[in-house]
Amino acid sequence: MRDRFLEHLAHEKRCSVHTVDAYRRDLGQFEEFVASLDLTPEQADDRTVRAWLMQLLEHGDSSRTAARKLSALRAFYRFARTVGAVRMDPTALVEAPKAGKRLPRFVEGGRMEELFTGVTWPDGPRGRLDRLVLELLYGTGMRLAELIGLRCGDVDPAAGTLRVLGKRNKERILPLTPHLQQLLKDQLIARQGMTDGGTPDAPLLLTERGQPLARRSVQRTVERYLGLVTKQEGRSPHVLRHTFATHMLENGADLNAVKELLGHAGLAATQVYTHNTVDKLRRVHQQAHPRGGS
Repeated sequence: MRDRFLEHLAHEKRCSVHTVDAYRRDLGQFEEFVASLDLTPEQADDRTVRAWLMQLLEHGDSSRTAARKLSALRAFYRFARTVGAVRMDPTALVEAPKAGKRLPRFVEGGRMEELFTGVTWPDGPRGRLDRLVLELLYGTGMRLAELIGLRCGDVDPAAGTLRVLGKRNKERILPLTPHLQQLLKDQLIARQGMTDGGTPDAPLLLTERGQPLARRSVQRTVERYLGLVTKQEGRSPHVLRHTFATHMLENGADLNAVKELLGHAGLAATQVYTHNTVDKLRRVHQQAHPRGGS
């Protein structure tokens, strides 16, 4: 049943490989748990699901992680009911563990300015590629998977835009700053001299050896360069996405516009960034208003 559900996610729901793998791991954990009780997932009830959640928490999973795994299990049982594999959904009466509110980590604006104006980048193709990766992630707010998936034909030099294929193959068009436009034009020219000639369907970003960028390679690159300007723990590509959104809102961008740029399905996912800007406004108010301090 699990394999059938995963095929449904991959081919019908068109979820990414990483999403499908996450569901596979979460459901595999649940299957191991019910097997230890001499049960199958089809035989589990709400007490079984609650016992599983308790075990996850006791073994060190955070409330947020346990809630995410419960969400995966809910999706599995919704599918199982649809195809007639089970009559009742054992997750229907189970509440997710309460998770504390966690604000997105971001890099301060001054640190990002220092990165792009004060850091010495390596000469040659490697340095140009590293800088382009950092500029794209911070300049557009795109996801790591979207960055790796870019094709040469996604760049429109005339319009100054970049086409991005997001979650569930949802396409969006991102505007580019003049500086980023020039970096991408330079990249397209460099790609023309490579083996595939930089055809429209060819990967836009390649290593010095002509190989498509790997996720871990990009993660290491971002962590290394951010480490030159900040010692905060969060120094990942996704932190640059958070940084993009936070800086946009801090500088007056409309919430709906940021939602479209990030490719969020609804405003709820974007509103989390307003907490950072509200905190900043609160500090300014306390410092500037005659009765702001207590």
